[in-house]
Parts: sequence; structure tokens; C-alpha cells
Amino acid sequence: MFAMCRGLLVMAVAVAAVVGGAGGGAAGTVAPEADVSHHGHVTYWDGRLDVVLLSGNRGPSALEDTTVRLAFSAPLAAGHGLPGGCVWGGDREVLCSTGPLRADGALRETALSLRTAGVTQELTMRVATAWNGGAADPEPADNDHRVLVLATGDPYAF
Repeated sequence: MFAMCRGLLVMAVAVAAVVGGAGGGAAGTVAPEADVSHHGHVTYWDGRLDVVLLSGNRGPSALEDTTVRLAFSAPLAAGHGLPGGCVWGGDREVLCSTGPLRADGALRETALSLRTAGVTQELTMRVATAWNGGAADPEPADNDHRVLVLATGDPYAF
């Protein structure tokens, strides 16, 4: 009996989330659909990390804002300023607002100059959408990347 009640509760919550929308909208609303993507390149040399991030949306719905998470395998040096719209998410993570993303694929650029807490010969960087306003993304693979970055000063594309 408990398992049946629990199953019905789970089903009711799932239906309410779909019908009512995750953003607290009116009953019957459907989440917008948007294809967010993040691409760009990262270079690393002598403890310095330079990231150029290009975020876009191939629609069909425009988005007021999204948040991208940049996570690194090596700790980042404390005390570095970040560009507007970016905040520290920990000693290995930065979160940045992309700002509005139109549905036409126009790109928004975010550039970061960071330093690692120490010097290593390589690190990994993960780029992923942390929040997209509740939009359904039919192709989430183009906004989640893992990049191995060698300390060569060469640009590594993602």
C-alpha cells in the first residue's frame, strides 16, 4: 500500500511540474524550448588561464539569461577580479551570466583571465550550462564540454 501511495505521489508531482511549469507559471504553460551552446578556447601557460567563451542559442525561444559554470581540476588563485556578471563558485569554479540570448544564434562573448594557485603541467576544464531559465534543451551535448589543457600556451578549442 505504501509503495502504491508513494508511486501516485511521484506521478502527481511529475504531472504538476509539467503542467504547472517549473518556473511557477500559470497552469497549462509549457516550458520554452531553446538550444543553448557554449564554445570557445582556453590557453594555459605558467599558471595563467585565459578563457574565451562564446554562448549562443539556436532557438526557437529567446532566453533572458543563462548561467554557465567553468570548473577546473586545479585550484584557482584567490583575489583575482572577475568580469561583470561572473562570481566565484569555489576555489575551482566560476559562474558567469551570459545575458540575453536571442533565438537566432547570435553569440555573446565572455573573456576571463585567471591564475591557478600553483603551476601544473596540465589541467582539465569543464564548461556546462548551470541554469537556462527552465527551458527545454533538445541538444544538451553542445553546452557541456570537458577539455584537457596542457601548459603549452596553445589554444584548446571546445
